[in-house]
Amino acid sequence: MFTGIVRAVGRVSSLRSSGGDLRLGVRADGLPWREFQVGESIAVNGVCLTAIALHDDGFDTDVSRETMSVTAFRNLETGSRVNLEPSLALGERLGGHLVTGHVDCIGRVVGRNSDGKSLRLDVEIPVEYSRYVARKGSVCIDGVSLTINAVSGNRFSVNIIPHTANVTIIGGYEVGTEVNIEVDLLARYLERLLDAPDDSGISREFLKAHGYVD
Repeated sequence: MFTGIVRAVGRVSSLRSSGGDLRLGVRADGLPWREFQVGESIAVNGVCLTAIALHDDGFDTDVSRETMSVTAFRNLETGSRVNLEPSLALGERLGGHLVTGHVDCIGRVVGRNSDGKSLRLDVEIPVEYSRYVARKGSVCIDGVSLTINAVSGNRFSVNIIPHTANVTIIGGYEVGTEVNIEVDLLARYLERLLDAPDDSGISREFLKAHGYVD
């Protein structure tokens, strides 16, 4: 599990084919790499990956063809900047929201505008995932926990404060940038709960009355 609070920004140091998968090398300052172990889970742009080799300044990992097909990793190049977050340890502060590192879909930045000192981004996602986003709900974009400010069809808007823009790769987004999207866990479970027949008395009307859905 992760929190969506990026701990460091790294760079892709190598990309090479490995038995049909991708061997990815990432290097970054600011993380205690010597304290990590092989097998450690590390989120790269919101994708949970396993460290197969550790170095003084980063790690190597394997990315499956399946992961490449459902994430924006297909756009990575040597030198690409990436958001990094080690997995959450019990007892640590949960500064964002619970994130699994399992990307649901690829989104695309369709708007970038200044909003006071902040940056306002409009993101478009596949229509079938629009049901999982709600105003004031949580979303994870490239591993960053954010609050949704507005929703219109299959587009939603988020505001990026200067600190977040400076310490993540989000500040470099342009219109057309593809991003990894993970919807809120609560939205997934609510859908499952509402779809499953039961006699508990929980219904969409019940959840709406108690503030769980719009």
